[in-house]
This record gives sequence, C-alpha cells and structure tokens, in this order.
Amino acid sequence: MRGLRSLSVGLLSAFFSTTFGLYFPPHVEQLPTITAQTSGTIIALPYDERYIFKCEAKGNPRPTFRWTKDGMDFDPHKDPQVTTEENTGTFEIPNKKDKVKYQGKYRCYASNKLGTATSEEAEFIVPMVPKFPKEKIEPIVVTEGDSVVLECNPPQGIPPWQLYWMTNDLRHIEQNERVSMGLSGNLYFSNTLVSDSHDDYCCFASFFKIRTIVQKPRMVLKVKPVDAKQEDGDAKIVQERKPSILVPSSHSTTFLKKGEELELECIAEGLPTPEVEWIKIWGDLPKRTQIKNFGKLLTIPNIREEDEGKYMCKAKNQHGEDVHHFQVEVEEPPSWQKEPLKSQLAWIGSDIHINCSATGKPQPTITWKRNGKPLDDFPSTHHKMLDDRIIILKAEQKDTAVYQCEASNKHGSLLANANVLVMNHPPLILTRNYLEYATMLGKSVIMDCNVFSSPPATLNWRREDPEGSVDGERYSLLKNGSLQIHKVEMEDMGQYKCLANNSEGTASITTELFIKDSTRIVEAPQDMKVIRGSVAELECQVECDPSLRRELEFVWLKDGINILSNSSERYFTDEGILQIFNVSHSDQGNYTCIVRTSLDQDTASAYITVLDVPDPPVELLLSDLKDRSVKLHWVNTSDHNSPITEFIIQYEESHWEPEKWKDLLRVSSRKFSAPLALYCHINYQFRVIAVNEIGRSHPSMPSGRYKTPPCAPDRNPENIKIEGHLPHQMDISWEPLLPVEHNGPGLEYKLSYRLLGVEDSWKEQMVKRHSFVVRDTPTFVPYEVKIQAFNRHGWAPGPKVVTGYSGEDFDIWHCLEGDATVPLVAPDNVSAEVLNSTLLKVSWSPVPQTTLRGHLGGYTVNYWQTQSLLTSKKIPSERQSLTIPGNRSHTMVPGLKPFSEYSLTVNVFNRRGNGPSSSPISFTTPQGVPEQPHYLKATNFQKDAITLVWAPPHETNGHLTGYLLQYQTVVDNETLGELNSVNISGADTTQWVLRDLQEDNSYKFYLSACTQVGCGSAISEKGGTDPAAFTKPEYSFPEVSTVSAWTESYELSTSEVTTSELRQPFSFTSSNTDIPFVNATFSTLVVLNVSTFVRDTSARISWRTRGEHSDSQLYVAIMNHRDGIWQLSEALNTSKGFHLVEGLSPGTVYTVRLQASRRVGVPSIFEEVFKTRKASSRQEMGSQEWFVGMMCAVALLTLLVLIGCFVLKNKGGKYAVKEKENIPADPESHGMDEETPCEYSDNDEKPLKSSQQLFRDATEDDRSEDSSEISEDDDCEFNEDGSFIGEYSGYMRRTSTEVNGLNGHTPGTS
Repeated sequence: MRGLRSLSVGLLSAFFSTTFGLYFPPHVEQLPTITAQTSGTIIALPYDERYIFKCEAKGNPRPTFRWTKDGMDFDPHKDPQVTTEENTGTFEIPNKKDKVKYQGKYRCYASNKLGTATSEEAEFIVPMVPKFPKEKIEPIVVTEGDSVVLECNPPQGIPPWQLYWMTNDLRHIEQNERVSMGLSGNLYFSNTLVSDSHDDYCCFASFFKIRTIVQKPRMVLKVKPVDAKQEDGDAKIVQERKPSILVPSSHSTTFLKKGEELELECIAEGLPTPEVEWIKIWGDLPKRTQIKNFGKLLTIPNIREEDEGKYMCKAKNQHGEDVHHFQVEVEEPPSWQKEPLKSQLAWIGSDIHINCSATGKPQPTITWKRNGKPLDDFPSTHHKMLDDRIIILKAEQKDTAVYQCEASNKHGSLLANANVLVMNHPPLILTRNYLEYATMLGKSVIMDCNVFSSPPATLNWRREDPEGSVDGERYSLLKNGSLQIHKVEMEDMGQYKCLANNSEGTASITTELFIKDSTRIVEAPQDMKVIRGSVAELECQVECDPSLRRELEFVWLKDGINILSNSSERYFTDEGILQIFNVSHSDQGNYTCIVRTSLDQDTASAYITVLDVPDPPVELLLSDLKDRSVKLHWVNTSDHNSPITEFIIQYEESHWEPEKWKDLLRVSSRKFSAPLALYCHINYQFRVIAVNEIGRSHPSMPSGRYKTPPCAPDRNPENIKIEGHLPHQMDISWEPLLPVEHNGPGLEYKLSYRLLGVEDSWKEQMVKRHSFVVRDTPTFVPYEVKIQAFNRHGWAPGPKVVTGYSGEDFDIWHCLEGDATVPLVAPDNVSAEVLNSTLLKVSWSPVPQTTLRGHLGGYTVNYWQTQSLLTSKKIPSERQSLTIPGNRSHTMVPGLKPFSEYSLTVNVFNRRGNGPSSSPISFTTPQGVPEQPHYLKATNFQKDAITLVWAPPHETNGHLTGYLLQYQTVVDNETLGELNSVNISGADTTQWVLRDLQEDNSYKFYLSACTQVGCGSAISEKGGTDPAAFTKPEYSFPEVSTVSAWTESYELSTSEVTTSELRQPFSFTSSNTDIPFVNATFSTLVVLNVSTFVRDTSARISWRTRGEHSDSQLYVAIMNHRDGIWQLSEALNTSKGFHLVEGLSPGTVYTVRLQASRRVGVPSIFEEVFKTRKASSRQEMGSQEWFVGMMCAVALLTLLVLIGCFVLKNKGGKYAVKEKENIPADPESHGMDEETPCEYSDNDEKPLKSSQQLFRDATEDDRSEDSSEISEDDDCEFNEDGSFIGEYSGYMRRTSTEVNGLNGHTPGTS
C-alpha cells in the first residue's frame, strides 16, 4: 500500500491582491475604499433639474464622509438647499437662481479608524449668459480692391458654439475663396468689390448647451469704386498686388493633447485672390488630413505623436507668394505606467513596497499623501519615499493607512488610493467545508481552497483514501490554492483534504469528487430536404448519466438563435424531437440540437434545405422582331434548391381566345432566350414558366405585345373524310385550320373533286364551312378529292389528293328493320381456348365478302360472366366487348375473372353497323392465386413474441386454403437474415402469434393468401421484439387486460350482417420508455373494457380507466384502409369514457387506435379493425328506381329522334362503331401485330345500363362488400407465342370479396 502523498504551496497575499483582489472576512477590519465618485467638470446647464456629486465607499468600520470646496471644508448637511443621501457622501445641488454660489472645485474624503480615502477632484461651473458688448461701430470705408476684416470678437461661453455672419433679414453672407470667416469669427475679404457694400453685416454666436444665440451690433461696409478716368484721360484700373498672409500674423507654435483635432488656419489677402497650398516640412501630410474653408483651413482628427513637426502654408497668385510656418507639438495627459495596488495585506515585520509610476508629456509630477494629507506630515525613520515608490521597512500595525498617489501635468491629473493593512491572522479557509464536486470522465476539475491568512499560509492537499495520491502530471496546485486534476479517471473519485497553516495557526476542509458518465448524442439529426408546406422532423437521441437524467435539457437553435424565442405555433418540440409544420422558406438553415446538464453538454447539427417550385422568370424582352418570328429573352431567378429542368414559353393572343394561355415551346434549363416561330395576323404576348422536380413556378409577368402582319395560309386542311351515308350522295368533311392558322382575314376552302379514272377536269366549290355534301353521285364509286385553303392574302401550298367512295347501296326492307346495309351473316366455327385463369383465345371463320354489303370494319367479341364457381350463384348478364379491326380470325381476351363461367358470341361489322351475333358458347376459367391480403399489422410487441393481424384479400380467385407467413431479421434497415416460413391453414384465420423470436430484434414479415393453385403476392410489415417487456412494470400496462370490442362480422354469403362480441387477451409494453405516455405521471393509467359500436357513418369508442392518474389525456386515431391516412382527434380527457367518430363512409374498413401522444407512429394503448355498416337499402333502391326511370325516358326519346331522322332522309346517323372508324381499319397502316385488338371496352354500344343491370347492382350490394371497376391496360399488343399469358393473368378485376374483421377467431400459435 502506497503511503500518503500530498501537494503543497505557500500562498502569497501579494498574489491575491494582484490577481484576484483581497477578500476580507466580515469580522476583519478594512480600510475605506471609494466605490463611486464624481470627477471631471459639471456644467450647470439651465434644463437640468439638479446636479449630483456622488461619493460612496466601503470599509469596516463603516466610513464617514466629508467634503472640501476649493480646499476649504464644505458640509452639505448644513446647507438647507442641498439634499444629501444617508450612509453615503453623495449630495445634490438644486437648479435655482443662486446656484452660482456653489461654483468651485470639490473633493470627497471617506474615513474610518484605520485611514482615509480621497476622491478625484470635481469642478462645478455655473455659466453666465454670453453677451456682445453694447458699442457703436463706425462705418468701414475702403476702396475697391482693398482687403478688409470685419471683427466679431464673440463672448466666451460653454463650448461647443457656432459663429456665422448674416444680414438683418437673416440672409447668410456668401463665402468663397475671396470672402471667408476665420476660426476667430472674423470675416476676411482678400479683396473687395463694390457689391460688398452693405449696411447690416451682423455676427451671430450660437451656444448649443445653454440654448442661446446672441448677435453683435450691425456693421456698415462701404466700398468706393475706383474713378472711371485719370487726369490724362486714361482709364483708371484697380491696382493688383501679390499675396500677404493676414492670419496668423507671426510664427506660431501649436500644442495639442493627443487625440484632439489639429486646426491650422492660413488666410491671405491679395489681388487677384490668392490660392492657398499646404505642405509638411520633412514629410507628407497624413492621410487623415482634410482641407476646408476653401483651402484656408487644415484639420487632422485624432492627432498622434507622428503628426508632430513643421507645417507650412503658401498663398500665391500671379504676382508672387507668401508663406507661414506652424510648429505642431503633440502632448499627453498623465497615464499610469504602473498603478499602485489597490489593496495590500502585510504582516507585522514585513517590508511593504508601494509603486506609482506615470507617463505623460510633459512628464507628470508625483505627489504622495497618507489618509488625504501630505506624506511629509508623517515623519518616520522606516519610511523611504522615492520618485515613484514608497518603501515601508519592518512594517508596524500603525502603518495601516490609505496612501494616495497623484500624477499631474498641465493636461490633467490621476489619483490612486492604495489600502495597506498590516496585521497577523491565523489561516481562515473561505471555501465551504464538505463541498461536493462532479465532473465527467476525461474532463478537468478544479477544487477550491481559498485561504485568508497573515503571514501567508502553506497549503497541503491529500487524499483521504490511503490508496489515493495527488502526485503526478495530472495534478496541479494553482497559485490561489485550488487543486486541478486533468483528464479525470475513475480512480480519482473520492474525498480530498486541504490543510492550511502559518505561524498563527492551522485550518482544513474536506471535499468529495464524483465522476459522471458523459452526456452524448447517440443519434444525431440528419441533413434533410423538405418541400415547402410539408412537415420536417429532426430527432436527437441522447445518453447521459442516470443521476443527471432529470436535469437533462434539450435546446434547439436555428442559425444560432434559440427556436423558443420564435413564438410561431409551427414549431413543436418533444424531448429530443423537433417538428416543423407547414415548412416555409424561412425555415431553411442550420439546426443545432444542444443537450446539456449542469456538468456538460453535447451538440449536433443538421441542415434543412427547403425545396419549392422556382420563382417566376423576370425581365422578359423581345428582340429580332420579324414577320414570322421573334426572339424572347428572360432572366432566371431562384430555383429554391431544386435545379430547373426546363422553361415553358406560353402565348396569348387577343383576337380568337383572349386571356387564354397556351404552351408554345419548351426550352432547356441552360437557355435564357429562344427564337419563336409565329403565325401571321396574330397579336401576341408571351410569358415564361420555370419547371423543376417540385413543379411549375407561377407564370412570369407577360411581355409586351407584338402583332405579326397578315399572309397567306401555311397549310391545307387535313384528315379529309369521304363517307356515303345515303345512296347517290357523298359526304366530305375535314379538319379545319385552327383560328391562329388563318394567317389573315377571309379564310375559305376550295373543294375540288372528280370521278377517279373517269373525269379529267375538277369540279370546284368555295366553302367557308368544313364539310360539304355532293349529291346525285353514282352508288359506291371512287372519287378524288382535294381541299386548298385561301384568305385575302393568297393561297396555301398545293393540296394533296385523297380517294374515297360515294354512298353505298340502300335496301328499303333493311331500312324499315333499322339495320340498313349491315352484314347479313354471323361468323362460323366460333371456338374458345382457355389459356389460364384470366386469359382466353377466341377463333372464328371469316364471313364471305359477298355478305358484308360494304367495307369490312372488323369483328366484335362479346362475352359475359354467368356464374361464379366460388359461390355457385347466378350472375345477371353484363356484357363486355372487344373490337378487332380488319380481317382477323382470332384474338386474345384478357382480364377474365378466375373460377367463373362465361358465355361468348362474335359478330362482324361494316360502316353501317353490326351484323348478327354467332350462337353463344360457354367456357369456364380455372382457379387462380389470390390477391395480396388487404391489410397486415404487427402489434402487441413482447419480449420474444409478436402478434400479426390481417384482413383477407379482396379477390380470393378460388377456394382460400390458408396463408403463407414468412419472416426474417433486419439489421440496420438493410441486411436481411435467413427467411423462415410458417404455413397457416384455415381460410378464416386473421391473427397469428409468432413466438420464440430473438429479443431486441427487428423483423420483416411477408404474408400471402393461398388457394389450391398456389399463393399470391405478399404484403409486408416491419416490427420488433421489446427487451423491456415485463421487466419494467412502471413503464407498461397490466400484462393481461380484457378488451371488449364490438365489430361487424362479414361472410361470403347472402345472410344478414350480424354483430358479435370479440373478447381476446391484450397486453402492451412499450419499447421506448421515453414516449410521453409512459412517463412518471402516466405510468399507472390502465385502460380497460374498450368497445366499439359501429353504424354506417359513425363509430362510438368507449373505455373505462383505472389508476391514480385516470384523469389524464389520450387521443383517438382512425385510418381509412382505402387511403391509408391517419386522422387524429383533439386531446380527450380519459374520464369522459367515450368518443364519437363521425363522417365515416358506409361499408368501409377502418383501423382505430387509442394512444397517449399526439404523434402519429407511437405505440398505441388499443388497436382494432372494424367495418362500417352499409347505407340503408331503402334509400339505395329509391335512388336506383329513379335512375332507371330517367334512363328509360332518355332511351325512348333517343329512339324517337332516330326514327325522325330516317323518315326525313337526312344525313346518315352515327352508330356505335362510327367513332372507331376515325382510325383506319387497315392494321398495317398502324404497324399492328396480327393479334392486336386496338379497342377494348366493357360496354360497347351500351351508353345506358339496362334495368336488369341496375337491379343486379341493387341486390348484389347486400351480398358484396365492394365492387371495383374493371381495369383496362393501355397496352393492347399480344403475341401468339404465349409470352403474354403470365403478364395478363389478372388483367381485369371485379372485386366482391368480403373483408372479415377480427370476429372472434382464436389466434394460431407458431
């Protein structure tokens, strides 16, 4: 065992006074010390209410105060007009008329039995109101060209003041190089003009501090002109002369105090008016030099020692020059080189040195005093007084006093008080005993041991633990007696003792050091990019010493400013989480998370970048203006942190569609100008939109308008259609030019046509419309047609010739039957080959050409589901059709429903309509694999188990045999472990408890529904086991609590919907003990007997609470399974016992949760899945009957209109395939594959549902939860090689599967 080791130091009182100042215990007597005083000059300004002379001091015993005025005693207490303060020497002089009697120099003395301290001198000045003397000033008469000086001689007053010259009517005298005012206030004329004659020159003096302006009596100046001619008859002119300096009159030396402003003035007379030049002898003028007053005044602010020297001014004109030299000396007031120590503690018999050295220019004089009196008044043999120090040899207690040192020269004085206390005192440790220190591992710590003693005490530190030591490089004893330990280790924890001793005695204290774990951020916030208007969330997770957990504080800064200083409601903080709602551009910046305790802190920062659509471009400019083009320029603006991908140029024209903007051109983001091709005769304006990944900017401000001149059309009409709706008639129509393509006024079309191969000449017709009927044509013969556009400015280019046929044959019998000239027969040999559960191949024999009675349009395959093999229910007919253009003999029918029976027919059609249908054939589709389960949720996280809850798939596509559950561990959200599988039998199972899982692990689960054919696609979910489950009851709910939940049970049958009671064990244990509802104030809340009562548009959630904090808050969260969006209620008081959720959709599946935090995603207290009731059947039937009646009326009205059209022999009616014929029937013209059906619809030729279908919808709604619309795929290409079979399995879907809620099934166990 090592012996005790210690660290010691001898404390010097002088060090205390030098570095820290002396601290005297309350019972120790102290010399007076001035703590507040008035110094300098106090001017009694008229608007001040009072004038305060402050003098405050401390000492033990308490000091008394006295004043002197001009060296004589002054007692403010004896003057009734003066107000004094108790326990201080401060007094106030009121602002009264007789205050001039208080003018003088004041000094304060603070004394107790140990000595006297003195204050600096304060001078009180009572200014008199300045006045110009009353005098009569004789007129000044000069001859033109002479120089003259008008003297001001202003009265003395309180600076600053301002002098200026004006006339009696307050017009300023104009000053220039010839006439100017000097620093003295005199007005100097270098030479005079006759126009200088005035009888009211006045000098004004303004004194700002006393708010006074005084005026000198007016002066008269008369300038006599020179006589016009001399005696000899020559013209007399003004005599010119060389310059002569008026100010200053002789060599001058200027003394300035360092820091003041130097002003050198040089005013000269002469004719012509002299120019003044400034030079510094042996050097350059300082850069701070300023030349003012028309070159006559040189100023240098803040004068320095290097500015000393000789300066010269030179006045010159064309007749000569004059110079003047200035000697500038820079001096300084006194300043301390070494100021006396303010306090010294000395022991009896020691030597005392009091230093006092000052510098200045001239060199200051040092004067010593003791207790305010000259030191010479205290003769002593052991005192030595040198120029700048006093030495007291073998000090005695009677040498205790306040010593004053005053340094002075002509620019001012300095006064310092030095308190010297001579005494002996045993060690007194000022640091509290048994003080506890705490620090972090690896940090430094300082343990104090402040001692008052005289003579100085010797300090010794040691460990109370015999095994401990304060020896080594990590331990330092500071000069003030404190012990510093560097890079603290765990072995440094324990008790320490500080011992102090001198010749008068001994003292000691004990301290204890504790080592804490460092506070550190274990999960720092991450940089993120968020879109404006969304929610940003930063998370800052921390670990700290358990003993400091309660005082742990989170502070969030944005760009160095505390977020709490922003009163915005958009910020929400919860422990280490910061949420920013409705993010705006101002939220972009650097966010710092500070976690701190009383001992340490840690910080982490993240940058939030706010993304937004760009700002609109600006400064749109048009250039290169031509008849058919223009160049548009713009300036890009902020892209809001998402690079611009392109610019969209839009145009608006004021004639055809005013105020309607249309896209004209898209331009790369690297370009900021674009040439624009324009139409003729359009009044344009343009705007630009910037686009980035977030979206489009607002449009820019529009450019100026530009109108193009008119011209001939650029093109001819396109998409010419030649149709024969009636025999002996040919209907010609075309796609007209757009209004902006007219290119000028008076647009018309020249229609030309002739019989193909028969006629050489063209028949022409000018048409303003975009259709024309040629009558009396032969039946079904070919014609050549061309159309050319024309306006008042010319013709479009030569048109293309197209070929078409006149009207087909017309049979009276078929007209009466309503199917004029449609095909006569149906396709033969219709067969169906089932390729898989959703795909069918249909084949047929083409009909003979002779039976088509027109152009072949194609074939239509009609099919409909007659029965579901899953439920053995007959299904009312709902036909679907697939149109195959051209001469095809087979096709693929995708999107069939698995495990169903279908019927199918085929018919051919021409331009007149559909032919008869083939005889129906029947076929059945085999079972398929189910869709993925509709819903999967991991819940009830336990130490080694997780409960999975799901809802069956919408479409089972066969007999559901069970489920395949697979799961694997997840590490760091990336690495996946070995895949485990569990086969779950039973179609009704909707829960499963996975046991024997690894503790504190994350898992990913996959669930697939299965039929005899196989398993479908899987739905996935993540979850994890909770290592804290059942180990911290203060953070969990009871292990088993009964939950009563009322839900609706739905089966795949036509039976009535029933209500059953679900009872299941339910427990909850949070994996995060820091979430709000498991803190110390909520840990005893228990929620029991949760139940839900469901209607069609509402649900009532009820509960009962138990525990000491049952009067708390919780939230109800609800999610619609169709959109997956959670909605959260306001905070609810648990004592209320229920909550009503309204506005739900009938027949819809929802998940409801009870949770103790407003944040979405935290563990819930209770969770349940339910489905709302369907809407009332009576209401549905009523609305459907009305709809059926309305549709029948519309159908009847349509039939009457068609009959009227045929009777009037008007233009041929349009039929179902008419719109499809807009696309040419020839498959080669479209590059189609042989197997490609170009159109596919569920209800060709059925614009209205039949009453039978409406009735089926009404009745089936009681048996089916939901019915999805049949989906269509835009890709309609198929290949015969069979490669499409897997792709189109499930091509169409019509869902009718019921969603089974948690209706009492006993969960399985793995």
